Amino acid sequence: MLSLGIDPGTASLGYGLVREADDGSLACVDYGVIRTRANTPMPQRLKHIHDELVALIERYQPDRAAVEELFFARNVTTAITVAQARGVVLLALQNAGLPIAEYKPNAVKQAITGYGGADKTQMQEMVRLLLNLERRPRPDDAADALAVAIADLHSFRLASFSTV
Repeated sequence: MLSLGIDPGTASLGYGLVREADDGSLACVDYGVIRTRANTPMPQRLKHIHDELVALIERYQPDRAAVEELFFARNVTTAITVAQARGVVLLALQNAGLPIAEYKPNAVKQAITGYGGADKTQMQEMVRLLLNLERRPRPDDAADALAVAIADLHSFRLASFSTV
């Protein structure tokens, strides 16, 4: 089972592809970020995100996808732009016919570290250990996307057991 995890953003959108084997072991397939330039008009930035994401889906053919939900803190402008990127992501995933799950940031932290208030360093170290990577994945957006994919695979496996 291959899950595509997404940490949405307009300047830097993180993606991570994680495969779960039949024995439950996890392997990192790929990860990175889709970047857009700050001075580019928003419609062009969103198109770039869409096109790059569609290319990733075509290249890797994931079985499912997971997107981190928007965490609204203080900056309304940032929240709006991230929501726009999230909408483009959901559309691309839906058009590809992928099952889509959405996870709150604290649910991802809980699934990865066992603690919903884990910090970035704790998250990245657990992602490194779970995927047997030599070093912590960077940048932060890509590490977060890998965590979303791992949380999705765990959640999917648990849901599969409960229906048996």
